[in-house]
Amino acid sequence: MPDESLALIGPRLKSWREKRSLTLADLSALTDISPSTLSRLEAGKRAPNLELLVPIARALGLGLDDIVPRAVPDPRVSRTTREVEGIRYESLSPASSPVQTYKVTFPARPAGITAVPQPKVHDGQEWLYVISGRLRLVLGDKDVTLGPGEAAEFDTRVPHWLSAAGPGPAEIVSIFSKDGKRIHLRARPAAS
Repeated sequence: MPDESLALIGPRLKSWREKRSLTLADLSALTDISPSTLSRLEAGKRAPNLELLVPIARALGLGLDDIVPRAVPDPRVSRTTREVEGIRYESLSPASSPVQTYKVTFPARPAGITAVPQPKVHDGQEWLYVISGRLRLVLGDKDVTLGPGEAAEFDTRVPHWLSAAGPGPAEIVSIFSKDGKRIHLRARPAAS
């Protein structure tokens, strides 16, 4: 545990003790630890150890995790990029997240091509937000085009298909369940 984490234990103990409306003498009577030792511990002038922390935690009705601060993990996401059928997916959430967030770039569609490939169906919900370009969303019998700043949310059990609309690529932020991740990022087998 880093030194700065140790320095936080005393103030946390004092806060928990005060929340319980206990004096140092009250806590001393419950733990058999002298009030002066408790005072020094709360002030950071005494090093915390398990012989002190366990009886204090028990007396305050806490677990050690409530007293000993947890290390704050690095919040940055290790980003990965994957391309599936020309669509670029850049991860914006950790793989362990219950929902998956991606920046998705759909390549420009050649002029004149309007046919819709076989729409996808899978469990879950999908939410998307258009960053740039124009996005074509075919959802069941609806065919809509979304521009920058527009968002959509839909049940992915409804047949759906997405692509760029217009002359350039479309960039979106897409959030979907783990089921959606498996469907979107799975390379499809080559046609026989």
